[in-house]
Amino acid sequence: MSDFPEKLLNPMLSPTSDAMSRDEKRAGMALASIFALRMLGLFLILPVFAIHAQTIPGGDDLTLVGIALGAYGLTQAMFQIPFGMASDAFGRKRVIVVGLLLFAAGSAMAALAPDIWWTIAGRVLQGAGAISAAVTALAADLTREQHRTKVMALIGSSIGLVFACSLVAAPALYALIGMAGIFWMTAVLAVAAIGLVTHVVPPAPPLPQGPKPPFRQVLLNTSLLRLNFGIFTLHMVQMAMFVVVPGLLISYGGLPLASHWKVYLPAVLASFVIMVPAIIFAEKRNKVQPVFVLAIGLLLATLLAMWLGSGSFMVVAGGLLSFFVAFNVLEAMLPSLISRVAPPSAKGAALGVYNTTQALGVFTGAAMGGWLLKNFDAGSVFLGGAMMAALWLAAAATMAPVALRRPVATAPPAHGILDTKS
Repeated sequence: MSDFPEKLLNPMLSPTSDAMSRDEKRAGMALASIFALRMLGLFLILPVFAIHAQTIPGGDDLTLVGIALGAYGLTQAMFQIPFGMASDAFGRKRVIVVGLLLFAAGSAMAALAPDIWWTIAGRVLQGAGAISAAVTALAADLTREQHRTKVMALIGSSIGLVFACSLVAAPALYALIGMAGIFWMTAVLAVAAIGLVTHVVPPAPPLPQGPKPPFRQVLLNTSLLRLNFGIFTLHMVQMAMFVVVPGLLISYGGLPLASHWKVYLPAVLASFVIMVPAIIFAEKRNKVQPVFVLAIGLLLATLLAMWLGSGSFMVVAGGLLSFFVAFNVLEAMLPSLISRVAPPSAKGAALGVYNTTQALGVFTGAAMGGWLLKNFDAGSVFLGGAMMAALWLAAAATMAPVALRRPVATAPPAHGILDTKS
């Protein structure tokens, strides 16, 4: 690890400067793993919390259940940009460690919660550890421009992967260790992620200096606005769906919670069989934009089908398969597209806004799902999501083409990724 900064300062030390170096691969894998460990702890509660809440004081109020699921997203939305700015001032790794400690403390609070209100408080504290922007900014620091998109896509894919795995593992874990055990597990995973930050992720290079564009230029960039609306919609739909899906599997499939893996596992495995070739095709054939728009169309079609057939177990099960395909493709592509569209000197700010809107989607979706289910029915949750997906499809279909950055044939300059202009 000690020779990493020297290699970055002079990429000519690598045998092939236009290929990903060993250190760039290590940085990408380690940072994706940090994201995965943290998100696994969050996603594990999705398939089981709505059912578990019925067993605790206050858990019979579906609106409070939705808020408990989404409270994490609200504080994430509040702190992503401040944490990103703090990482610029005090260093990426230091801020990431502080955020993971906050997340672990919130997990412990939720594990000890005697009622729904204390559970909400724990989720609020979990969300205060808003490290997503700092992690993705560190990924940009540790990789050269021509490889940055690959690393961003790797991080995005890790989120989709752990989401899928959590849906399979959560019912069995809930039966084995209960909700408190799952929250304690999230605390342990956060501490493990701190070990990756301090001992596996390569040392961060000095932060770039020099003028940056005004924040309003990042905030009001029309292409970034469309992508930010997309991540908001994707996570809003995800959270809203899993307020109602566990109950539908019990009501119409006759499946006890511990048996939900029988639906999730085949759907998850099949979705990755379809998703991986789609991503490879999009990158190799320079068809990122068409595949991106097609995936949004699939999400819309899925939600409409689940709205029309929410009383059918087969429709819900089939809808989960197509939802996983769309979700995994979009979760991998969105951060990659953000990294291409953002001004080179303002990637941290752009990623802060992106992660803020993602977190707002988490909160909005969970709260909206609980409110709609309480006041209407399960079908209304899918219809609300379909309306948002239709707006996203219109925005994405009319977005200006996003250029695909290709690795250059020549070696990068001696200052490599520490170039303040990159």
